Amino acid sequence: MAKSCKGLAMELVKCLSESDCVKVENRPYRECAKEKAPKISSECVGLRETYFNCKRGQVDMRARIRGNKGY
Repeated sequence: MAKSCKGLAMELVKCLSESDCVKVENRPYRECAKEKAPKISSECVGLRETYFNCKRGQVDMRARIRGNKGY
């Protein structure tokens, strides 16, 4: 269960590393992950939402019994 979101996290970091926020502005990944769509691509925004839902599923008791819908 602890590693069920690891694939999503790696995809999100990869997507953010290719964005202008990290490349051009040299800002940290954490700051860029909080940005809206103009600064980062819509793909990264979608990955961020999916990663958030995955992490939330780890603390949801119903999902803990059934298992998280990993990546």
